Amino acid sequence: MLNSNDYLLGKVKSIGFTSASAGQACVGVMSVGEYTFDTAQPEEFTVVSGALKVLLPGEAAWKTFSSGSVFTVPAQSGFHLQVAEPVAYLCRYLVR
Repeated sequence: MLNSNDYLLGKVKSIGFTSASAGQACVGVMSVGEYTFDTAQPEEFTVVSGALKVLLPGEAAWKTFSSGSVFTVPAQSGFHLQVAEPVAYLCRYLVR
């Protein structure tokens, strides 16, 4: 089953799904802007198209992740994103 999600006044949209290869995941698009997200469980992000500037928990410096790059975010934390052009992503929710 597919679950549609709309965040931050429609600037971030995703479709959630579960599959044998990805587990519980979502694919989505972010429009230009700055965003903060909180995590309940560990998450793995793959940038599919475009680039994200990310400030990960406990880090002082922003890092840029471009198409094909992967980063993880620990459970029970928050992270910040800067999006200069629309970005497509895959987010996998990792089992603790």
